[in-house]
Amino acid sequence: QVQLVESGGGLVQAGGSLRLSCAASGRTLDIYTMGWFRQAPGKEREFVARIRWSGGSTSYSDSVKGRFTISRDNAKNLVYLQMNSLRPEDTAVYYCAAAHVSGLGSYEYDNWGQGTQVTVSS
Repeated sequence: QVQLVESGGGLVQAGGSLRLSCAASGRTLDIYTMGWFRQAPGKEREFVARIRWSGGSTSYSDSVKGRFTISRDNAKNLVYLQMNSLRPEDTAVYYCAAAHVSGLGSYEYDNWGQGTQVTVSS
C-alpha cells in the first residue's frame, strides 16, 4: 500500500498559479506511475497528468497541456503539479494517485489521496 497526501490547493484568481504537492509513503519502490486527476462538482473524475516514477516521461490531458507541468522528486517521494494560467473551469478537487503494474503492458491506479480543493475565481 502507498499512502498519499495532497497539499497546496486554495483559491486563486483566473490567470493565477498554484502548485500542488503529493507526498507518498509506504511501498513506494514498486510504483509504476503517478497521476493527478480532478473532479468538478456534478462531473466525473478526469485525468489531468501523469509521470513515470522511473524515467520521468509525462502525459497530459488536452485541457491542461501547455499550462500545467507535472514533476517528481524520487528522493523525497514527492510529486508536483504546477498549474499556470488557471481558468474557472479548472475548479475541482484534485487527487493524486499511484499506479502499479497490473498485467502485461498495463497498470492500475490503486492508491488515492484524499484530494485538495482548487477554486479559480473569474
